[in-house]
Amino acid sequence: MSSKRRIQGGFTLIELMIVVAIIGILAAVAIPAFMDYMKKSKRSEAELNLDAIKKSNKTYYAEKATFVPLAVGATPAAACCQAGGVSKCPVNAANWNGVPAWDELDFEVTEEHYFQYDYDGTAGNQYDAHAVGDLDCDGTPISYLLHGDASTGSPTTQLTKPARAD
Repeated sequence: MSSKRRIQGGFTLIELMIVVAIIGILAAVAIPAFMDYMKKSKRSEAELNLDAIKKSNKTYYAEKATFVPLAVGATPAAACCQAGGVSKCPVNAANWNGVPAWDELDFEVTEEHYFQYDYDGTAGNQYDAHAVGDLDCDGTPISYLLHGDASTGSPTTQLTKPARAD
């Protein structure tokens, strides 16, 4: 009679170890995938902002038959990766407004960002715009290049992405 009244009061050690093993396997698969997803989302900033520069330059070319013939160095001047592993540059309108090249391109970054941007349109019918950033502050920056060319009379652009993702 006592065996019929016996009620299971919890999980066995084997059951608990199986659950822990399953959670460990799921974490081993999910964490690297999540980290790759985060890096991909950070990299998309550069592509979107370089696309904005491309569109502004195409509009400028349509109006004036040349690309914006100015140059500006890395903006912001300091790298976004700071001490303590902070990898975003704060918003600073002074970096963008009142700078002739950025004003002609009608370009500014209005949110915290991971990349520095530069532009060189002094080569006549060509220009280069770069986005450079160290997304995880490991000392290895990645670089995007947007090259515009109108030497054949019709403006074309090419975006070169980094060979190795940070």
